[in-house]
Amino acid sequence: MGKAARDQSARERIKAQREQQRRKDKARRITTIAAAAVVAIAAVGAGWWYAAQSSKSEQATAALAPITVTADGAVVMAKAGVEKPVLDVYEDFQCPACKSLEEASGPTIKNLAAEGKAKVVFHPITIFPEQMNNGITRGNSVRAGVASRCIAGGTPWMQFHDKVFKEQPLENVEGFKISDLVEWGKEAGVTDPNFEKCVTGQEKAAQHTAYSQKILDTQKLQGTPTLKLNGTEVPNDVAFSPSGLRQAVLDAAK
Repeated sequence: MGKAARDQSARERIKAQREQQRRKDKARRITTIAAAAVVAIAAVGAGWWYAAQSSKSEQATAALAPITVTADGAVVMAKAGVEKPVLDVYEDFQCPACKSLEEASGPTIKNLAAEGKAKVVFHPITIFPEQMNNGITRGNSVRAGVASRCIAGGTPWMQFHDKVFKEQPLENVEGFKISDLVEWGKEAGVTDPNFEKCVTGQEKAAQHTAYSQKILDTQKLQGTPTLKLNGTEVPNDVAFSPSGLRQAVLDAAK
């Protein structure tokens, strides 16, 4: 073989080797990019999974902690002997955000009390001004709040509480009719013969209004719902996160 032929053959081998190396490098880059994409997708997926888990509502336990109504109208849900941590729940039955909180974290709040992990105190109040929607919104709130005061406590109070939030009307629509409130109370298991008269006559309207004003004055609420844990306001991102709220209560017990 002549020198020219040998040079040509060497150039072709070098060219072939370079082409082969180029293909290997390209394949390696594709593999690296694909691996990075998989890691990125997995990380995003993990983030979404964590977010979904933290916002996932718990399943409420069948057994509730004992529920008692205090002289001023606050409602305590706690197992015997449990005094701390204290989770105060300030809510308005006509408040849409309160309904959202109940749907998201209501089961967690009930479970924490049932497990003996917290003393929960509900404060049903009316926060809306008289003039809002020509008094419709406030009227709805007052009627529901007063009706809840006609229930002495126990499981019926909580079942009525949950039913009222479930049936919450729009803010510009007159709702919570007296007849409905009476019927919902009976469905919840209220057997007090004075219940219907108490609701129909709105006998505890003055107490409800006075208590609402007292809470607004003393607690400096910016709105409802508001959760306070041992007197410190719980941020909304924690309050509306079932897992976050549970962890905050467990941490407060340490």
